[in-house]
Order: sequence, then C-alpha cells, then structure tokens
Amino acid sequence: MSRLSSFCLGAIVLTLVAGCATSPPSQFYTLSPVQLVELRAAVKPVAIAIGPVTVPDLVDRPQIVSRVDENRVSIDEFARWADPLKSQIARVIAADLTQCLPGSIVSVYPQRVDDNAYRVSVDVQSFDSATSGTVMLAVIWSVRAPKRGEPVGGRTVVREVVSGPGYNALVSAYSRALASVARDIAGAMQSVVSQ
Repeated sequence: MSRLSSFCLGAIVLTLVAGCATSPPSQFYTLSPVQLVELRAAVKPVAIAIGPVTVPDLVDRPQIVSRVDENRVSIDEFARWADPLKSQIARVIAADLTQCLPGSIVSVYPQRVDDNAYRVSVDVQSFDSATSGTVMLAVIWSVRAPKRGEPVGGRTVVREVVSGPGYNALVSAYSRALASVARDIAGAMQSVVSQ
C-alpha cells in the first residue's frame, strides 16, 4: 500500500471515530412557582385566565439563552426548556397568583375561556441573564374585568440574584422574578375586583 493510500485510509478512520464521539446529554429545565410567605391579597375569589403571553423572539426557542455582553448572547444547545417558555411563564404566574389570591380559580389561556373571568395579558419585554450573576425581567401586564371597562395595567421590572453556578440556579432566579410579577398583578386585581 502506498504512503498516500495509508494516509487517506488513516484520515478516513479518524473522521469516522470523531463522528461517532458522543456529545453531552441535553439537560431540560422548567420554571416553577415560588412558595410565597407574605400576606395574601384580600380579594373575593374570582375566575382568572392568564394569557396570552408574549416573549421576545430571541428567547422564544428551546435552548436557554444567556447574555454574554451588551451585543452578544450564548445559546446553549444542551441546556433546554422542557416546554415552550411562553407556556411555562403563564403556568408559573397562574400558580403564583393562586397563592396570592386564595380561593380564586386561575387558569391558563386558552384552556379555560369564561366570559366571567378576569383576563390577564402578559408581554415579557426582557428575559435576560447577565454575567454579573443576575436575571432581569421587564414585563408589561394588564388585568381586564369581565364585560366592562378599561384594563388596569402596569410594568414590572425585577432583578434577582442567581444564587449559585449552573442553570438550576439561573432558572430558580427566573422563577423568583416571576413571583414578583405575580404579586404586582395580584395588587392590581385588588383594585379591579373592588370596582
């Protein structure tokens, strides 16, 4: 066998071996409701429908996106959301609101569409993590009473410290930030329900 043939055969074998190498397994993460310990809002029990929820296109993907600097992000192929971020945000805000407004029936749009339900829309403008070890959420939300009036709206901007390394701590910080959004919405519910 000629030297060139041996070299080509060796290159092919190395290419095949490299192609068979395994990549790290993907890890899947979910946002979760936070156990709220402060006083709960005094509101008569009502039906509430959360949604629709919008998120920036940049983070509306299965991979977790982290901001590296002002003009650069990192998209981790092996750290993924277990289900779409929009549905997780709606589910977590609904669970947090259930704690804030005891007795209320809180569901996620479009599973329950009731003409007598208060509707909460959520527009996530920013869903960022920073290299400084914080996450930042900026959310515009509104609460509309059934069959009447203008919605009551607000904007919540919250920063939460990431309590440790890795994606578990990052996702926990996002969950705590969403609990702050739910508390602000619960506060607005007090004024809307009492009208």
